[in-house]
Amino acid sequence: MYYGAATTEAPAFSGRRVCIVGGGNSAGQGAMHLARYAIDVQIVIRRNDLRDTMSQYLIDQIEKTPNIRLRPRTEIERVEGDGHVERVALKSLDDGETAVEEMDALFVFIGTRPHSEWLPPDVLRDAKGFVLTGRDLMAADAFPRVWKQEREPLPLETSVPGIFAAGDVRAGAMNRVASAVGEGSMTVRLAHEYLALT
Repeated sequence: MYYGAATTEAPAFSGRRVCIVGGGNSAGQGAMHLARYAIDVQIVIRRNDLRDTMSQYLIDQIEKTPNIRLRPRTEIERVEGDGHVERVALKSLDDGETAVEEMDALFVFIGTRPHSEWLPPDVLRDAKGFVLTGRDLMAADAFPRVWKQEREPLPLETSVPGIFAAGDVRAGAMNRVASAVGEGSMTVRLAHEYLALT
């Protein structure tokens, strides 16, 4: 099972069957790229169609690509296999029936909504819930109310001194695994720098 990585993984699925979960532009772009290699690409969405979630140019390309099949009003019920994906159980939202299909991979493109609601209110976030860090904090209206330090926030530091955010939850993040790992590594050094300041 993959979260996003269709571009780099696609050649490994030459002549195989893959399933994509999601109906946004990333899912559409992933489907188009995978269709160059895979014999069957199925896009699973809960909605009736892609019109509200995907750009029209991608919808047009998908409709013209014979080895891409849209599975509307469907959701993944389970994934089966012995150490790797072998089958996917697809459940119809219309009649509740489940069909199990042979599949070699499952790619998940379900969005990048941050789950930051558990954080205390003093950890400032943008309108979409992404955590503000470093210099981006200083533009926030609430910054002067919560930041009482005489110094500027360190890179990746939130509005609460000594608390850092890394990866996709952070506003302005690259939304790539490699950059998230890099930011996580940076926080170790930044935490040491913060401790030296206190």
